[in-house]
Amino acid sequence: MRIGDLAAATGVSTQTLRFYEREGLLPAPSRQSNGYRVYDDGVASRVGFIRAAQTAGLTLSDIAGVLALREDGQAPCSHVHSLLTGKLGEVRARQQELARLERALVGMLTTSSALDPATCSERSICHVIPQPLP
Repeated sequence: MRIGDLAAATGVSTQTLRFYEREGLLPAPSRQSNGYRVYDDGVASRVGFIRAAQTAGLTLSDIAGVLALREDGQAPCSHVHSLLTGKLGEVRARQQELARLERALVGMLTTSSALDPATCSERSICHVIPQPLP
């Protein structure tokens, strides 16, 4: 199939397919005499895997590692498990960061509701956002 057909079948742009090819995520396609790329039918499945892996938070480098294991004849399941475990840890850490930010914002909004703008001095830019002491 041609690149346009592959793009339509997978829902990614032709530019993305070319990028995946340059990054080694897709095998180099054969070329017709006019220079058009011709992809094997299995490439659509591979693009689907790449997109699903990205949705799971894996980087292109992570994905390349998984594909390399598969191409070497190894089942990459334990490697993928390890990658996903790491991603889950990152997500949980980020959720904690966001929870701290949420508490801080709620505190600032509560402070903001109780402040009288007339009490603001030029020395402090804004009482709503606390500034660390020098």
